[in-house]
Amino acid sequence: MKIVGLMSGTSYDGVDVAAAEFTVEGDTLWLRPLGHRGLDYDDGLRAEIGALLPPGSTTVEAVCRLDNRLGEVFAEAAAVGVELAGGAADVVVSPGQTVFHWVADGRAHGTLQLGAVARVAARVGVPVLSDLRSADVAAGGQGAPLVPAFDALLLDPAAGEAPRAALNLGGIANLTVVAPGAPVLGYDVGPANALLDAAARRLLGRPCDLDGARAAAGRVHPGLLEALLAEPYYAAPPPKSTGKELFHAAYLDARLAALGEAVPADDVLATLTELTARVVAAECDRHGVAEVVAAGGGVRNPTLTARLAALGAGRWRLRTTDELGVPAQAKEAYAFALLGWLSWHGLPGALPSVTGAARAAVLGSWTPSGPAFRGTPAAAAPRRLRIRA
Repeated sequence: MKIVGLMSGTSYDGVDVAAAEFTVEGDTLWLRPLGHRGLDYDDGLRAEIGALLPPGSTTVEAVCRLDNRLGEVFAEAAAVGVELAGGAADVVVSPGQTVFHWVADGRAHGTLQLGAVARVAARVGVPVLSDLRSADVAAGGQGAPLVPAFDALLLDPAAGEAPRAALNLGGIANLTVVAPGAPVLGYDVGPANALLDAAARRLLGRPCDLDGARAAAGRVHPGLLEALLAEPYYAAPPPKSTGKELFHAAYLDARLAALGEAVPADDVLATLTELTARVVAAECDRHGVAEVVAAGGGVRNPTLTARLAALGAGRWRLRTTDELGVPAQAKEAYAFALLGWLSWHGLPGALPSVTGAARAAVLGSWTPSGPAFRGTPAAAAPRRLRIRA
């Protein structure tokens, strides 16, 4: 079965596209990567998305216009994915762009993703799975993170003795911990690129600090780091999820203003890099992991990855999913392709031990591209995922 997975994360800088072929052998699900590509958003679209996100205000008209514009972008991305799949795919998974994740008092009450999925289905002519988070929220879960279902199969807790972790460094850093004989854990740790990118836009007039170069030139500001580490979210127990609803430009502005002194741009970026590294490392240490397998846009930031490696030295090893056969820049897109396979076969894609849901939910809503269709029930859930070269 060939599936195209799309992913546009909290950094909202573009959409990642991945095509995969899935085959089942006994209790093992094989994933053969067929190719991946990143499609950047133009400045205008990034500005539209940013204007819609908290703490800004918006209108229903703006939401409608952005929904349809994103639908056209995702439709184009899906068409690229079908090409990567050899010109034909069975399913496309288009989770959309999250513009609001409603969390209050530690509980998720709703979630909203935009991306006019009917436009995607009309363009590619195959069923499209979307709205993947809502079913878990309706079951009492956080609706995020969802990638731990992929991580749990890929890392295979039965394959080793020590706990291992999968780390995604997107706009938000999220962690999955697998250990023999224990439930899978997974949660949003805190900001990865969210505050770094906000600072780069505000202080440098750029979308990001390319390669962490400006952060490398700066020095960590102790007062700012202390103020940032005091964020109550870090001390809250999982299950938990977060996003731009908390970690946005105004959040950073408030902490800088409270210092009562000007902090050079490079020092702000150095401090935010240290914040992400410290928060992630603390969680890895807390779970006693022996290895951290990282993916996401943040792995392209050598300043951040070097600091993470230094903090884990002697306790855990940092490497990327590329070593396991999954391109680090497209891991989430491949993970959503897997979620599409699970939903097509009537299998849950959210893990209650991760999201806190009362039951494991089959994820998403199907948009047909023509005649009525139904998925194919699986005889049994796979126990592990392997990558076929």
